Amino acid sequence: MQTGSSNLALTFFSLPQEQRESISIFYKFCREIDDITDGDLVPEDQRGPALERWKHALKAPLEDEPELAPLVRTLLARHPIPQSLLLEIIAGCEMDLQPVRYATWEELAGYCHRVASVVGLVSIEIFGYTHHGCREYALQLGLALQLTNILRDVGEDYANGKRIYLPTEELSRFGCSESDIAQHRHTPAFLALMEFQARRADTLFANARAALPSCDRRSMVAAEMMRRIYQALLSKIRRRNFRVLDGRVRLNRIQKASCIARTFLAHALAPAH
Repeated sequence: MQTGSSNLALTFFSLPQEQRESISIFYKFCREIDDITDGDLVPEDQRGPALERWKHALKAPLEDEPELAPLVRTLLARHPIPQSLLLEIIAGCEMDLQPVRYATWEELAGYCHRVASVVGLVSIEIFGYTHHGCREYALQLGLALQLTNILRDVGEDYANGKRIYLPTEELSRFGCSESDIAQHRHTPAFLALMEFQARRADTLFANARAALPSCDRRSMVAAEMMRRIYQALLSKIRRRNFRVLDGRVRLNRIQKASCIARTFLAHALAPAH
């Protein structure tokens, strides 16, 4: 799971103080769960037990619980956030404890739902929304953000545990082998596969935009900043001709600031409903 912590920090300024504090606690939780799965601080054989401890700590205090746990329980009490959503995020990270392969887009979408769309469902409860359509917005945006992360990190994910998130059925369909990824070969087949995935992400971003109710444009300004940043990242990956096996493609601070400023003007200053 990638929560885009550096990007998120840039978008939180647009929120009122109480919401900013709540979303910061939530993303610290997401970061900690992610670090248990992927970081170097927790030995591999202790990662599963550490995630189990978090599951219990969400429900009630433990004698030896994570330091952040009391704040997360307070967060759940403060906002209408079902505990089951945080448990689902943990379940998504547990999926990364095993060698990663997904046969189809439907299987990969299930993983993306847990580690990204559910993050969106929690976030909109903190931001506050008035129309039920915001839930579909969060679901579609989460899929789009996570798929963009996957495209950006193809090379890094393989280096980190030989993980390949791209659906194996689609690798085969385009004639792209795992050895191409392992050996950093940007073959025509790999490039065609990546363009196919990028178009899928384009559709998901468009679905999210279409699902956002006009009455919630102001409350979703932080989420919309993330959408614009990640769409700009996807565009940059395309301009680099999908050369993601040699290193991570990034936006610089000026590019991120431009995305944030344009979104703020378009959404935060929109008329209240």
